[in-house]
Order: sequence, then structure tokens, then C-alpha cells
Amino acid sequence: MDKLLLSIVVSGLCAVSSPAERRYHFVYDLKNMTEAQRHCRETYSDLATIRDMEDVNTLNTMVHSSQMVDDSSQAWIGLYDDVDSWRWSLSNTSFYKPGETEFRRWWPDIPNNFYGEEYCTYMYTDGYWNDYPCNERFKPVCFDVRGLNETFVLIKNTMTWTEAQSYCREHHTDLASVRNMEEIQKVQKLVTSGQYVWIGLFRDGWKWSDGSDSSFRNWKTRPTGVSKTCAAADFSANGQWEGLNCDVMRAFICYSVPVSMQVIKVRVQNNSSSLDLNDAVVMENLLKKLKQRLKDQGLNDDIKLSWKKQSDGKVFHKEEKKTKKKETCPNKDEL
Repeated sequence: MDKLLLSIVVSGLCAVSSPAERRYHFVYDLKNMTEAQRHCRETYSDLATIRDMEDVNTLNTMVHSSQMVDDSSQAWIGLYDDVDSWRWSLSNTSFYKPGETEFRRWWPDIPNNFYGEEYCTYMYTDGYWNDYPCNERFKPVCFDVRGLNETFVLIKNTMTWTEAQSYCREHHTDLASVRNMEEIQKVQKLVTSGQYVWIGLFRDGWKWSDGSDSSFRNWKTRPTGVSKTCAAADFSANGQWEGLNCDVMRAFICYSVPVSMQVIKVRVQNNSSSLDLNDAVVMENLLKKLKQRLKDQGLNDDIKLSWKKQSDGKVFHKEEKKTKKKETCPNKDEL
């Protein structure tokens, strides 16, 4: 069996350190939200994700108000309102029939997020949908799912959308997901004329630029209006946030995470003379196995692995066998 020498970068160029090591960077040049995001991603990691009040207090101590331009005390952070992020309460979409796609039946010019607070959906007796504030009280339509079959159930009590979701999940499968016109008609048969009923469609709303799932919010006033879909921290209000038009020019806050890199050389055995370890597919499979082994040994799952190529562009090289020098006895003339 041939022995081969290979090098791997255990934490790669994208290794993620612990959240405590995150660093914030104020940039006082004026940019809109899109330009600010691009700058942060090119220069640091991304626009700032603010995870708790400790982060808020840190930023309050870092800001230099004298460097804010045009007397503005606001700076973009990474929070934005994803106006197209509608999804069903039942997150498992495997119940969709073959060939079916996400179904929507909005009224004309809907959804419009009127006053910036319409995150839930009701259905009217004509079968059309409208976005509406989730704290309003309507009767919900739940459904029970058995494979590709479902049964819709109208609940007699009025509830907020969140209460309706909890009730349907406790007593049925979930709030109703409506996949096609046939199911629209099934729900219509349950609803009396002029009635509004909750269905399971809702908008995820505010999201972080880096994909973080942090639910921390620090609003000064909750954003209203369809144009205020990007968030800025206002340092005249102790770093509280407000929604702005994304095209407004503001300073911004980026973050970065210290990255460490380690190079380790290991030896592997190749039991097949026909297997090319420099093949891209083979190398990718080896990386997956190596990462799983490191994970099984308790290493952080965020560690990134990548191959380190040698000067000839190859990763794997056959290790030369070292031959032991044969010792000989001196001849009599050397004595």
C-alpha cells in the first residue's frame, strides 16, 4: 500500500471564532443600505448584527458623534424588512402534490403592509386574501394532514393569529395552508357570507443581513409605512432603532470576526492504485469525512476545511521511502 502526503487547512480562511470575539467598526462615509452592505462584506464580514443590550451599550460607547455627517445621529445596521418573505405556518412543504408550486390568491394591490404592521393573512368569503395586523381577532381555519389528504376545520371562537396558530397546532395539524383553487373552494364552504378567517400564511418580516436568527429588537418606534424597510441605530436615542427608506444616505456599522488558521500535515493510505486522490470529487468526499471525524471528536462544527495546494498545483504527493544506509565494517587499511 502506497503512503501519500497531504496538507489540509483545518480552519480555512473562513473559520468562525466565538461570538464574544466579534468586533464592530463604524464607517462615517454616507451610503445607502445596499452600498453599506457591499462595503461591509468586502472589507469586514457584514453589516452589524446586534444580539442583545450588551451589544447596544458597546456601540453607544464606540460612536463618535462629532464624525456624523449632516447632523445625522443614525447609522445603518444589518436589519431589514423582507417584504416578500411570506410563508406557511406549516413549514413542512412535503405535503405539496407533484408539480404544485407555492399558491397565492391576493386581492389586487395586496399585500401592501398598510401602516407597516400587516404580517398575517385572512381569507374573505370570495376566496381572496388580504394581509392584516396579527392582533386582530377572526375565526381561524385549521387543517388535519394525512399524507396528501387534508381536512379543513372552521373554529367557532375568534382569536388573534398567534392564538389561532397555537390552537390549531394543539388540536389539529396547523393553521390551514391553501395549495390550489380546489382547496380555496373547500374553505369557502365553511365560511358564511361576509366573514373573514385566518389562514396560515404569514410574513417573516425583519431579518439580519448575515442570516443570523437573532430575535433581539430595540425599536425606538416600530416602523410604519411600506417604504421604511431598513433599520438604523439612532445614537441620539441611546442606540435605539428606527425604520428608514433604504435609499437614505447614512453612516453605517460593520462587524468582523477574528479568523485563525492552522495547517496540519497528515498521512493517508491509498489502497487502490487506480484511485486518483487529486480528483476533485475524491478530494471533496475526503473533506466531508475529515470534518465529520473532527466533529465526532468534539471540535466546533463551524470549522472550515480546505485543501492546500503545493507549488505544482497538486494536493497529494507520493511520499518518498527513505532507505536506511547499510553499515559496513572498515577494511584493514582504515584501521
